[in-house]
Amino acid sequence: MNKDLRILCLKGQDILPFIPELARLRIEIFKSYPYLYDGDLDYEYNYLNTYVQCNESIIVLALDHGKVVGVSSAIPLEFETIEFQKPFLENGIDIKNVFYFGESILQAEYRGRGIYRHFFAEREAAAKKYGSKLTAFVAIERPSDDTKKPKDYVSLDSVWKHFGYEKHPELCMYYEWKEIGEAFQTPKPLIFWLKKL
Repeated sequence: MNKDLRILCLKGQDILPFIPELARLRIEIFKSYPYLYDGDLDYEYNYLNTYVQCNESIIVLALDHGKVVGVSSAIPLEFETIEFQKPFLENGIDIKNVFYFGESILQAEYRGRGIYRHFFAEREAAAKKYGSKLTAFVAIERPSDDTKKPKDYVSLDSVWKHFGYEKHPELCMYYEWKEIGEAFQTPKPLIFWLKKL
């Protein structure tokens, strides 16, 4: 990472001033494959408010000369919405033992600079401090022969395995958003990846 890039960790209410930039960045990054998210600012503000309202949440920002170029979030699963909790409850996993990792997103030109490693390290440190036994995140599950997949698309599975995460197909949830080209929101399958701390 060069000297102009800075990592900043914030909790709860301290996230509030950055909400507009975070919402903009999420919309920008998630419009790409595999999410193809047709962004909605009202949804983003509501989503990010979950993190603002929780004193134990953490947002890790990557800043270049003060501009947000990347963000990573995490929150104890017990403070997330029921959609995220349900697969764990159905599989007999105590949600109080799980720290949920939200997005890790970076503008394309900042990838490959070691920032992603900071995102995982800071969130895992927060999870350990909270006393969690597991960290978890979800990733969309697209068909292997998906016609929407760009020819140059590279899955992040190997990266997540490198950081010690394992895919758990039994922990599946469905979450709705409006995909580019769709007239309305439809449910998408998401699979959890876990790591024991």
